[in-house]
Amino acid sequence: MNDPRRRPTIVDLVSRSLQRHPGRVAFATPDGDLSYGELRRLIARIAAALRGGGVRPGDGVALIAPNRPEAFAAMVAAQSLGARYTPLHAMGSPADHAIVCEDAGIAALIADEPRYAETLAAELRTPPRVFGLDALAAAEPDTDDIPTVARESDIAFLAYTGGTTGRPKGVMLSHRSLVTHVLLSVAHWQLPTELRFLGSTPLTHALAGMAPAIFHQAGSITLTKGFDPAEFCEIVRTQRITATFLVPSMIYVLLDHVAAHPADLSSLRTILYGAAPMSPDRLEQALDVFGPVFVQFYGQTEAPNTVTTLSKQDHELRRLASCGKPHPALDVAVLDDHDQPCAVGELGEVCVRGPLLMDGYWRQPELTAEALRNGWLHTGDIGRFDEDNYLYLADRKKDMLITGGFNVYPREVEDALAAHPDVAAAAVIGVPDPKWGEAVTAFVVRTADATATAEELIAHVRELKGPVHAPKRLDFVDGLPLTPLGKIDKKRLRARFWDAADRAVN
Repeated sequence: MNDPRRRPTIVDLVSRSLQRHPGRVAFATPDGDLSYGELRRLIARIAAALRGGGVRPGDGVALIAPNRPEAFAAMVAAQSLGARYTPLHAMGSPADHAIVCEDAGIAALIADEPRYAETLAAELRTPPRVFGLDALAAAEPDTDDIPTVARESDIAFLAYTGGTTGRPKGVMLSHRSLVTHVLLSVAHWQLPTELRFLGSTPLTHALAGMAPAIFHQAGSITLTKGFDPAEFCEIVRTQRITATFLVPSMIYVLLDHVAAHPADLSSLRTILYGAAPMSPDRLEQALDVFGPVFVQFYGQTEAPNTVTTLSKQDHELRRLASCGKPHPALDVAVLDDHDQPCAVGELGEVCVRGPLLMDGYWRQPELTAEALRNGWLHTGDIGRFDEDNYLYLADRKKDMLITGGFNVYPREVEDALAAHPDVAAAAVIGVPDPKWGEAVTAFVVRTADATATAEELIAHVRELKGPVHAPKRLDFVDGLPLTPLGKIDKKRLRARFWDAADRAVN
């Protein structure tokens, strides 16, 4: 710790940012505001209580809590002790929480509802120590002393990826990775100078990575318990919110709400979006409604959020299908199956190198070696570069379906469907089929006044993309299933078809 070349941790960045502006508002909630100085003392207090309760460097600390400032403080406090932090989503099931806690080797469990945590802990082979979030926040003594035990190489965030089958994957993100993420975010997200940020996504997950960048720019965060379009619009209007983050499914809901209930959202200067593909046609609609305020970022848990950025200026009609340009601090390439560079315009796997990357998958060395083979993170995303070095994603490699011997990327079909004015949202999967191998199958949410039939929409796709991409089946649904982070849950859409096929075979 006496090395003069010691590099900062994510805790250092947060602590120093809060120290610079102690009187500014850090979090605004219905229960009142919390200043930078108060948040710094809250982190220090929780860290002291956790250390007094036996949390040591290298321990796994899990947290389950709704959107409240104490949750962010507990995360930073655990990281300051050299512990690795794992969030448990408040909407997850007890069975899912137990699987993650067992795999992560959780030694301490922090919960907004201690009774739930005690029940969960009792189900584990090695029960962790349980801490109530309110008790931690009220601990004595009141102190400004945030520990500096953590090192740059320590695993600060052990995040579990969703939507997979079999054993869950714990992504090991070091302090080095998180600091890189913050610095790239500050440099490229085009956040406004007067930064009043509305946080409707989980503070323990997506917003956990954004908050340090916001505090680094002396901004404030208004928290909501979840996303409701009417509440969102009212908060933007009354608090003159200048920035926010929305996943595409939230933007779609917001666009439909504003069309029926006009609202004053003129204070917004930056709308960050990402985490899932967005339809170019709906993005064009969003630009018409909100103006040139959109900034898209592309990344994944293994390379958090900042691999590429599509800036406000780059949101031109000809580039709305792009996820932007790579950051200069990273190497980003599109490689073929032999890890050789693809030509401009040729599809391949998006691969990344640089200080942003994960250290690997927790206790899964074979999977780590495969993902990081030949010195590149293989993202599993299929994409291409254009002649101006803008990256375009086709789809997830694992989501590609083969129908009649032809490769079809579902996103191409989804974008074609979204180009029809009667389509509010769409999801496409492959379904087992004795003739085609996999049949292109679409689930469509229609707009309020839609009249288009399934046959008309199938013909619409055939006209835009050709007969191979045209769905063999199209079902209208009231809504698409979403993961807790707001992505379309294709695993749930596939389950009934593929499970039925497996039963038929067995």
